[in-house]
Amino acid sequence: MGHLPHLPAAAWLTDAASAAGKEQGPGNLLRIVLVVMVLGSVLLGWFLLRGYKRDD
Repeated sequence: MGHLPHLPAAAWLTDAASAAGKEQGPGNLLRIVLVVMVLGSVLLGWFLLRGYKRDD
C-alpha cells in the first residue's frame, strides 16, 4: 500500500471528497452500517432500560 503524500489537511480533505464523489460504491455500505448502528443502539437501549420497569 502506498504512502500518503504530505499535504495540508484542507487539501487532503478536498482531494478525498472529490475522490469519494467520483466513486459511488462505498455509499451503500456506509448507509447499511449507519442503519445497523442506529437499530443496534435502539435495541441496546431498550434492553438496558426494560430492567427499570419492575413491579415489585
